[in-house]
Amino acid sequence: MDQAEGLRRMQRSRPVRVIAVTSGKGGVGKTNISVNLAMALSAANLKVMILDADLGLANIDIMLGLSPQYNLSHVMSGEKRLSEIIVDGPADLKIIPASSGVAAMSSLSEAENAAIIRAFSEISYELDVFLVDTAAGIDNSVVSFCKASQEVIVVVCDEPASITDAYALIKLLNREHDIYRFHVLANMVHSVKEGRELFLKILRATDKFLDVSLDFMGTVPYDMYLRKAVQKQSPVVQVFPQSPSALAFRNLAQKTIRWPMPKMAGGYLEFFLERLVAG
Repeated sequence: MDQAEGLRRMQRSRPVRVIAVTSGKGGVGKTNISVNLAMALSAANLKVMILDADLGLANIDIMLGLSPQYNLSHVMSGEKRLSEIIVDGPADLKIIPASSGVAAMSSLSEAENAAIIRAFSEISYELDVFLVDTAAGIDNSVVSFCKASQEVIVVVCDEPASITDAYALIKLLNREHDIYRFHVLANMVHSVKEGRELFLKILRATDKFLDVSLDFMGTVPYDMYLRKAVQKQSPVVQVFPQSPSALAFRNLAQKTIRWPMPKMAGGYLEFFLERLVAG
């Protein structure tokens, strides 16, 4: 075995922390959370890759001002391998872009979603964290990608529909797919107290009706600098690093880093499963 092959094997065996970022409804800032958390983790000297898993309505490339030539639809059609569509983002971030306006990609079967998950076994990048920015709601892809992740972050904001739909998503993943641990992140709040109250609303319902462990991950404040960063198609942690939201993302990244790595597979088809087993 030559030195290059030995390095590739070592990189493949390195455990990867896999985190799904999801929400019960759209419009709660989930993709913004995913991008800025990824950037904050990268700034903490971690190797980070992010999958745009809203398969038919790509957002991450738009948010970062990127124009990828290929995306997951080219992988599903057999035109490209997964490793050939990876895009370099800011701060060494690696991005797997989704398609936009391709109807077939928004309604993949469970088997097709599983094929995407398995395809990540071919990637030999040195990685510490893999973030999966799912679609909103409870369709097949959301369920498949949450089950294939080690941690699930549920993003909520101060809207009745956001809270109700977040509970519905947690209920589905728990009762029908045996996921028991969730992290709740309150976005666009005016205080930590407001964010904790949102969390407690969901917690009261889950304590009464579900067998889950709910963790209050924290808050991202309502911040005009975040809106300006979106308009600039840049992460707020990069263009306004001292803004309230950028500071919040760095705090969230540190919390994420402290989460323990799982010692064994969860029993489902998982992203980078072979690295977890080898590690």
